[in-house]
Amino acid sequence: MNEQSGPTALTVPSTAETVSAQWLAERVTEASASGIAAAVARLVRQGDLQPGTRLPTVRALAPRLAVSSATVSAAWAALRKQQLISGGGRQGTWVQGGLAVRRPARYENVAHLWPGQTINLSRAVPDPALLPDLRPAYEHAVADPQLHTYEVTPISRPLREAAEATWPFPAQAWMAVNGGYEGLLLLLRTTVVTGEPVAVEDPATPRLLDILDSIGAKVIPVAMDAEGPAPASLREAMQHQPAAFVYEPRSSSRLSATLTKERRDELASILEGSTTVIVEDDGLGELSEKPYHGFSELFADRTVLVRTYSKSHSPDLRLAVMAGAAEPIERVRVYRQFGAGWTSRILQNVLAWSLVDDGCRRTVEHAQTVYRDRRQTLCDLLAERGVHAPLGDGLAVWVPVLSEHEAALVLASHGIAVAAAAESWTGPGTAAIRVATGLPLSDPVAVADAVALAVRAR
Repeated sequence: MNEQSGPTALTVPSTAETVSAQWLAERVTEASASGIAAAVARLVRQGDLQPGTRLPTVRALAPRLAVSSATVSAAWAALRKQQLISGGGRQGTWVQGGLAVRRPARYENVAHLWPGQTINLSRAVPDPALLPDLRPAYEHAVADPQLHTYEVTPISRPLREAAEATWPFPAQAWMAVNGGYEGLLLLLRTTVVTGEPVAVEDPATPRLLDILDSIGAKVIPVAMDAEGPAPASLREAMQHQPAAFVYEPRSSSRLSATLTKERRDELASILEGSTTVIVEDDGLGELSEKPYHGFSELFADRTVLVRTYSKSHSPDLRLAVMAGAAEPIERVRVYRQFGAGWTSRILQNVLAWSLVDDGCRRTVEHAQTVYRDRRQTLCDLLAERGVHAPLGDGLAVWVPVLSEHEAALVLASHGIAVAAAAESWTGPGTAAIRVATGLPLSDPVAVADAVALAVRAR
């Protein structure tokens, strides 16, 4: 290999040309998989390898570097993971672009906004007018004697005590995290090795599927019905020996499914004897009207419940609590030491006070009633127009359609944006649109008229 000080003295290939094995080998200073990947990344960053430039084949480059083909293949795999290169095999390999960060593509594509739209009903968000007043909570939160210390605690004492009072099972370990999806991300990143299978309810939330993509998990879908995961589908998924099983135990955000005690016991016989970590995503949290019948009391050593309080108390608290099996939570605790280490005790204690304050509890109960009425109003209006939409739970109504794309076009022509179900399925699934009902509709009749037209579009 050439030990020149840098590649500037050599000819830089144009965008259209194929880089020779000799050219690239002269710029690799360490003949290992990581060294080759680092050299290519450096050349891309410096602009010496432009997007579209074709790279030499594995077989051509390996002998130039006196390494095995497997070493070069490993370097290419690492670069593909970082989205620096594309292609492979007979089609060749080429530079894709600069250093990239994986994007949550499904989540970013949930809503298709069209020019001129005035009503965005694609986001199932809470109504700020129905959230508790947090000002008194902040006054109590700053009185914590632990305030301003660098003591790393997974969860503040007040929040643990407050959450424990309504937690559905005795937990081995507790932790506060910055929102439900961060909790899922941390649990899965510290549980799943790249390439391992993960069983996931189907349909699932787009962000969960994005998270699994980002960690390189192999997604194994588990079909759902109104009572939760389907036994036959879970039995088939467990044949893959998944590292984790992720599902929503109640008020699922896609089908509003809630696991019944009878179904749970049936599924437990399938999960019995495995080492699969069970991750329960309680995304609606305190706003859910459904009971919890999860796996914690049956598999206490490998079940973790993640409950978010963003929709019930405030998205700006950015808080979720996860509790359950000690080992998965301990892995998260250790991993967090690379970054923030802990969640703001001020925010934790604001939530803690809100969870026990009678006024805040009444506010959340009132919000439940209002959200139910808003869902009911839309469902009734649709029924009058011959459209059946399940009442469900939460901050939206899911409406079956003939074509999601055509339905979105029809609603766009009426100035309305909705979310489609396509991003929630791991494969082909039932076509549907989500109409958010968390915020008050200024003209629910007009929305129902437009949705009724959209349902039949094909």
